[in-house]
Amino acid sequence: MIKRLLELQIFIYIGLLIVKIISSTYTIRIIGTEIEKNILKKKQVPIYASWHQRFFPGITLFATRKPISIMISQSRDGELISKIVNRLGWRPVRGSSSRGGRHALREIKTLVHQGYKIGHIVDGPRGPLGIVKPGLLIIAQFSGMPILPTITSAERKWVFNSWDRFMIPKPFSRVIFRFGDEICVPGNLRGAAFEEKRSSIENTLKKLYAETDSLWKNPVEVHRLFKT
Repeated sequence: MIKRLLELQIFIYIGLLIVKIISSTYTIRIIGTEIEKNILKKKQVPIYASWHQRFFPGITLFATRKPISIMISQSRDGELISKIVNRLGWRPVRGSSSRGGRHALREIKTLVHQGYKIGHIVDGPRGPLGIVKPGLLIIAQFSGMPILPTITSAERKWVFNSWDRFMIPKPFSRVIFRFGDEICVPGNLRGAAFEEKRSSIENTLKKLYAETDSLWKNPVEVHRLFKT
């Protein structure tokens, strides 16, 4: 048992070091910061919504937006992830639709009223890729806070052979973060109306990702964004 805990701590330390080193080399530009600022001006907090595929570069960036929390499943993998994000400055809330969800939602609601922003992986942890799960909308309803589409796109990247084709921007890559318009989910939304809203959010995210990825094909726009 002690040996396993020691190995886990070493693994976490090495993983954190790799994340921090790689992330420190990125040249980052953020589009749509005024949308995020407007949410905060209204004394609300955003629910940053991202694909599982693209969350790597946001791990360290959004840790700077403290206080910030994220819901993580109660699985063994979730235990490891929660330790890593905690070390990076996030507050993990353990729960999912299949286990501990109601308790996690209550904790999330308490945290947002303490000023915590929320990060949420909309199609994780096991997919399918690009499908917005109901949990995103339920968090928005339960907390009363707006969803902020958070799009990440890298000029150069590694793509892994996983269910989500997980992407890590290569060292020294240029990276774009883009915020879409805020999305509010009425608390009384149910049934077909709920599904229509879920589908609409899914389509919005897909469109934003496609538009943002296409920016790399426009050298003039890329130069404008990254000129010093």
